[in-house]
Amino acid sequence: MEASAFLEKIEIKDNTFARQFETLVDGKLISVEYSFQEKKIFLTRINVFDGFNNDEFINDLLKNIMEIAYERKLKVVPILPRIALFFRKNSCYKDLLPPGIKI
Repeated sequence: MEASAFLEKIEIKDNTFARQFETLVDGKLISVEYSFQEKKIFLTRINVFDGFNNDEFINDLLKNIMEIAYERKLKVVPILPRIALFFRKNSCYKDLLPPGIKI
């Protein structure tokens, strides 16, 4: 995947109990909630702390999550409009979308 050459790695913990990817910014939790069905991961919610509004960081976080999906051979179903917009702006990840989903 060519986009990974420009990817800024973010340390992400996959909290399978809470069903969310987690990272810390300034010691505060940011998470992306998910659910699984077959070989698909549904990204259902982005949680940030009050006052956080760094869209570039969220984009980098989502890019890192897309790399995890590639590694695990998962298809990604964007439930949130914010994540659908990410796919529109980052067409290099469109092959992660399941058949029949157009963004």
